[in-house]
Amino acid sequence: MGHVIAIDGPAGAGKSTIARLLADKLDYTYIDTGAMYRAVALWARQTETTASEPAKLEQLAQSAEIALLPPNRVWLNGRDVTDSIRTPEISGLASQVAAIGGVRAALVVKQRQIAEHANVVMEGRDIGSIVFPDARVKIFLDADPAARVLRRAGETPGGETQALAAQLAERDRRDRNRAESPLVQAPDAVYLDSTGMTVEQVTDAILKVVRARISNGKAAGATADTA
Repeated sequence: MGHVIAIDGPAGAGKSTIARLLADKLDYTYIDTGAMYRAVALWARQTETTASEPAKLEQLAQSAEIALLPPNRVWLNGRDVTDSIRTPEISGLASQVAAIGGVRAALVVKQRQIAEHANVVMEGRDIGSIVFPDARVKIFLDADPAARVLRRAGETPGGETQALAAQLAERDRRDRNRAESPLVQAPDAVYLDSTGMTVEQVTDAILKVVRARISNGKAAGATADTA
């Protein structure tokens, strides 16, 4: 298996932006696991499958043909769904779908298969804790709620800040308290608070960790040096 850089954290912390930049700089494959859950959620919506039907959702996750293709495109069962999976409705449904153990198990298999023959930057909620517990580089990327709301507002044209704040709070609650693979910081992950940092500063801070851990082959502390 190739090198795995695992980036976990709550919604709006900047994981996708940072992970894409890291992958470009390192010539790694970028894997947006959130997009995979959104794709299953979209298919569930299209087939009128609800979160109260876990067995059906598990079947959808197992049979879904999900492809993550450059430049940042998401395909589901042979169709480009990049824009369709980014609506607030699908975002909320994806969080519910992700709480189902069978769905997570099915997508974890797909995620591990991707990393079998490539160096990857993979971001999500449980990459360092569940999907790749032996990853050499683990980052827990965080930011204060106000900063995360503003970032998400920038990603959602016309997004109303108060409504987005409520959605993020509910998403955090579900992600942190779900029975299956809750959002937690892995014990050996580097914690990085990106509040007030530029994208370049965050990327540089993580690159320091990557270079230290991959070159030394061992853990390099519990917090990132962003000075």
